[in-house]
Amino acid sequence: MDCVVIEGAGSPAEINLRDGDIVNMSMAESADAPVILVGDIDLGGVFASLLGTVMLLTEEERARVKGVIINKFRGDVRILEPGLRMLEERIHVPVLGVIPWMDVQIEDEDSVTSRLRRVQGEGDLDVAVVRLPHLSNFTDFQALTLQRGARVRYVERPEELRGADLVILPGTKNTMEDLMEVRNSGLESEIIRFARRGGTVLGICGGFQMLGSVLRDPEHVESQVPEMPGMGLMEMEVSFSRVKKTRQSTGVICGEPEWMREIRGLRVDGYEIHAGENVYGPSCIPWMRVDGNVCGVCNSAGNVIGTYLHGLFDDGKFFHALSAHLRRDKGLEQREGPGMTMDEYREREFDRLADIVRCSLDMDRIYRIIRGDM
Repeated sequence: MDCVVIEGAGSPAEINLRDGDIVNMSMAESADAPVILVGDIDLGGVFASLLGTVMLLTEEERARVKGVIINKFRGDVRILEPGLRMLEERIHVPVLGVIPWMDVQIEDEDSVTSRLRRVQGEGDLDVAVVRLPHLSNFTDFQALTLQRGARVRYVERPEELRGADLVILPGTKNTMEDLMEVRNSGLESEIIRFARRGGTVLGICGGFQMLGSVLRDPEHVESQVPEMPGMGLMEMEVSFSRVKKTRQSTGVICGEPEWMREIRGLRVDGYEIHAGENVYGPSCIPWMRVDGNVCGVCNSAGNVIGTYLHGLFDDGKFFHALSAHLRRDKGLEQREGPGMTMDEYREREFDRLADIVRCSLDMDRIYRIIRGDM
C-alpha cells in the first residue's frame, strides 16, 4: 500500500488564522487523511499544548485526530507515564509513544538551525561562510563539514574573517537587502580586501550576484531600490525579473584556472533557484556550464568564483580539487580523496533516525491508523 505523509506547519489550532489555513486541518480534510499530533516536550508545557490543541479544534477536526506523540524527551520515560494516561483520558485518543532527544545529524531548516552558531568539521583549512540575514539553502555547506581537512564557521563581523582560507557568500532569499547589510557591517570592505590580496572568494546564487558590478531591480522583485552597486569583484551586471528559474541541473566544469584543469569535464548534480539574469564582461571567464549555457564564472585571476548551482559540494569532488589548490598555496600537506557524500550521509542518519523512532512508537497502532482501522 502506498502512503503519503502530509506535514503541517506550526499549530493546527491557530483559530485566528483558520479561515486562511491551507496546510493543516483543511489539508487533512481535503485528503480525507487521519491526523497524528506531535508535541515538542523540550519547549515545555507539552501536556497543556496537546490538550489545548485538541480542545480548540472543531468537532469534525477532532474526529480526524487518531493519536498523539511526545517528541524530544530527555530522561526516564517512566516519569511521564502518569501524565500520559491522564492526557489520554482527557482527549480520548491514545499516546502512540515518546521519542527521545536524538543527536541525529539530519538537515535543518535555514531559519531554525543552530549550526550557524558553532564551528563544524575538523581540519586545517578555515572556511568562513558569511551569515546573511536571509541566508537560504543552508545545506550547501552542511556537505562541507563532511570533507577531510575543512573547518566551517559562520561569520557576521569583519574581524571574524581573520585567518580564513576560503570565504563563501551563500544563497539568500533577498540579495539586495543582504548585500546592504554586508556593506553596512563592514564585511564587504573586508571581503574585497581579502580577494584583492589573492584570497579565494566563492559566491553561490545570491552570493554570486553580490560579486558583480551592479544589481538592477526595475520591477522591485526584491527591493524598493531600483539599482545598487555590487562588490565589483566581477565584471558582471545582474537584473532581477519576476520569472524565477527553478530546476534540477547538472553542471559541467569547463574552467580555465589552472587548479580546475584536473577536474575539467567533471559533472556536478544540483539545482538552480533564482530570479536574476547576468550579463558578463570580457574579464569574466566561464568555469561551469549547464546544458551548454554559462552557469558560473570567475575573474581572470581565478580566485573570485561564482555559480548559480546549489549542491556544488554534495559529492565532495569539486571541493577536493579546490581544497588541494588552497592547500598548495598555504603549504599544507595534501589530503586523500573526497570524504563522505551527502547521499551517504543522509542515508546513514535517516537509518539511525528510523531505528530510534521505530523503537519509540507503537508502530502496530500507527499502521492501523494508516490502513484506516482506527
